Formats: sequence, structure tokens, C-alpha cells
Amino acid sequence: MDDLGYLIRGCVAGDRQAQNRLYAQFAPRLFVVCQRYASSRSEAEDVLQEGFIRIFTHIAQFKHQGSFEGWMRRIMVNCALQRYAAKSRMAPVVSMQEDMHGGLEDNQAHSSIGQKELMALVQRLPPTYRMVFNLYVFEGMKHREIAELLGISEGTSKSNLSDARSILQREVLKLDASMAQKLGSL
Repeated sequence: MDDLGYLIRGCVAGDRQAQNRLYAQFAPRLFVVCQRYASSRSEAEDVLQEGFIRIFTHIAQFKHQGSFEGWMRRIMVNCALQRYAAKSRMAPVVSMQEDMHGGLEDNQAHSSIGQKELMALVQRLPPTYRMVFNLYVFEGMKHREIAELLGISEGTSKSNLSDARSILQREVLKLDASMAQKLGSL
């Protein structure tokens, strides 16, 4: 059996060494998932820890169908969503009017900002916008699924995604302008 199967069996048996190896192997990738849903590094670390507790508690329920990493990722996303629901009681965000954001199109935001800067921008989105954006963009969910999961209407999900994209585009353009200004003063 492969190394991952061995680790899973060890975790099912409660072997601490297997749990430590599994954590070391997957924590960095899953932390990136947690960061997308959290508003801070500290909150992302909390979600990661809660997620691994659930993984180790329920690892015997993994059916060995599909990706084990995908199964763990789903647990992390659910932990983040449950934490968010407990904090905010899922109050839907009122949509801003389209003309308030200047109607930026997706292809207008071409930038040279890095992954860390983009992650910071996503983390600064209003909580419901951040959840909808992550579920749609990174988890590939449809608006109907997002609406059911978050307890909002499908139209609100679509509106929140549009607003989140507009906010991110504006912020990227601001960063690019600031970077160009700094380079121009050299």
C-alpha cells in the first residue's frame, strides 16, 4: 500500500506519529485554503487547527473514493464557513449599486501584484463577499449551492460575487498605480 494509505491507517488507529506526518504533509496546502476564508492569519491558523481536529476525529469515515486531499479541503472549508456563521449569523450583505463601482470589467484588472498581495486583498473583503467569492472561484460552486449553504438568495450570491470582483479590481488598480508611482520616483 502507498505511503498515504499507510498514514491514513495509522491515523485511524490513533498513531500520533502518523498524525504528525499527515499534518506536516498537508498543513501548508490546507493553510492556504484557510487563509482565503479567514480575515487574518491568526483566524486562518484557528480554522486549520479545528479542521485537523475534525480530520483526525472523522478519518475513519473517509471512504477512499476520490481525493483524500479534496476530502480534507472540504472539511477546512466547512470549518471556515461554520466559524463565519457563528460570528455573523450569516446576515446577507446589501448589494452596492453597479454604478458605484464604476462598472469595471473582469479583463480590465491586469496586474503584476503577487499572490500574497492578492490574498491580503481577498481577506479584506466584507465577510459575506469573501465567502461567496471563495466558494464560487476556488471551490467551483454554483450560485444555487452557495445560496443554500449561506442562507441567502441566489440573486444575492450573484450580486455579492460581482461586488467582490469590483472591489478587488479597484484595489488591484490602486496597488498598480501606487507601484508605478514609486517606480517613477526612482
